[in-house]
Amino acid sequence: MPKISIRPATEADADLVLWFIQEFALYGNKPNDVTATSEQLRQALAGPVPRIHALLVHIKTDDGEEKPAAFSLYFYNLSGWTGQPSLYMEDMFVCSEYRRMGIGKLLLKQVAGIAVEKGCAGMGWRARNSNTPAIDFYKNVGAKEINGFTGFSLDKKTMQDFAST
Repeated sequence: MPKISIRPATEADADLVLWFIQEFALYGNKPNDVTATSEQLRQALAGPVPRIHALLVHIKTDDGEEKPAAFSLYFYNLSGWTGQPSLYMEDMFVCSEYRRMGIGKLLLKQVAGIAVEKGCAGMGWRARNSNTPAIDFYKNVGAKEINGFTGFSLDKKTMQDFAST
């Protein structure tokens, strides 16, 4: 089994974070939906209170080379009901050649540990309905579907139009 390392991303990792986002979009058949830039991610990862956080997973091969294998992108919000912070995992992706090695479970445990350490009341995320391998994985680790809720979003133009009326 190759050696696995997990570490927090810094602003210097913005290019790698963007690469993972692009790979995730490609996996979801949405490669043209990614409009983020390295500079935007660099700014979001920077400062004493970053707007986003990421964990990066690398695999050390037998020849000593470190290869990017997985990532998670997350941020904090506040639950109005509990008055406590919550962690929201925006993205989690394991490169196809490293699936079924336990990396996803290790990464999700690391994110959950961060949520516990930060005093979060819980953590949440979404999975595409069509991504049954991810849904099965999440259920297998004890995550529950949020029954009785439907996700909503406004794209940038719709949000701007709505806000200006």
